[in-house]
Amino acid sequence: MCATVFGVGDDLYVNMTLLQNATAQGAVCLDGSPPAYYLHRGFDSGLSNWIVFLDGGGWCESISDCQGRKTTDKGSSKYMMNQTNFLGILHNTTKLNPDFYNWNKVWIGYCDGSSFTGDIDEVDPEKKLYFRGARIFKAVLDELWSQGMQNAKNGSIKNLPPSCTSTMEPSLCFFPQNVISFIETPLFIINSAYDAWQINNTLVPSNLDPQHIWEHCKVRISNCTLSQRTTIKAFGVEFLKAFDGLTPCNTRGYFINSCHTHAQIVMPVYWFSTSSPRILNKTIAEAVGDWYFDRTGLHQYLDSYPFAKDC
Repeated sequence: MCATVFGVGDDLYVNMTLLQNATAQGAVCLDGSPPAYYLHRGFDSGLSNWIVFLDGGGWCESISDCQGRKTTDKGSSKYMMNQTNFLGILHNTTKLNPDFYNWNKVWIGYCDGSSFTGDIDEVDPEKKLYFRGARIFKAVLDELWSQGMQNAKNGSIKNLPPSCTSTMEPSLCFFPQNVISFIETPLFIINSAYDAWQINNTLVPSNLDPQHIWEHCKVRISNCTLSQRTTIKAFGVEFLKAFDGLTPCNTRGYFINSCHTHAQIVMPVYWFSTSSPRILNKTIAEAVGDWYFDRTGLHQYLDSYPFAKDC
């Protein structure tokens, strides 16, 4: 299946490409279906530049959780959208994406339950769950390599670094605060200290709130009680501690705001618009562009707290 692009106004819909031949390598989703990706070709000066966006969705918390994903797009390509809207850093106009508009852009569908890390041969004959995320990542990258990525001049993209796993329990190297000091590749972190997904699923998961006391607060922080706001503020403080000891570096930066949201780089209102939240008068798009193209020496953007007024 070949990728096709449809544009309507500011929308950029890109067709799904199903990687059928990847199943021969064992690269399959949780339910055994083939992996999928969405590709929008670059043009003009961006022909040799690539951005690879790895779709999110959290990890399976249990076998039953993984089983439940088999009937969703997070566990099967059968349920993925035939088209997806490329927004934010994936858009193709200077109006909405000033620095990366003409690059090749890839969105890799997430359906393995463990953030593209699984590589287990065995399949439970009863549960029929496949944990093959690492193979999916490799299969898609191999496919893109044959389609021009081998000529890439610039790009942003299985294994945990031995420099980390040799100093601590290997599973801890999954966590950014533990592995970041071992990363030599230029790095720019974008997140909110009050990330909506983390608050809703990590700080107060539904099983810890059987009375639904947090229900309205999790939708909008302005609905929170004083006690709930205090808890959320404490969460933000703990999040920022992960940056302790991160020495300033010209190749490393971050943009940490306090918006109660998630996945900001693919949301136009947060990425680059007249109403986008700003830190030091920079939008996320401008901060990333300045970092990537070495336009300024400052790459650390930290919001005022507790809650931003322009989110």
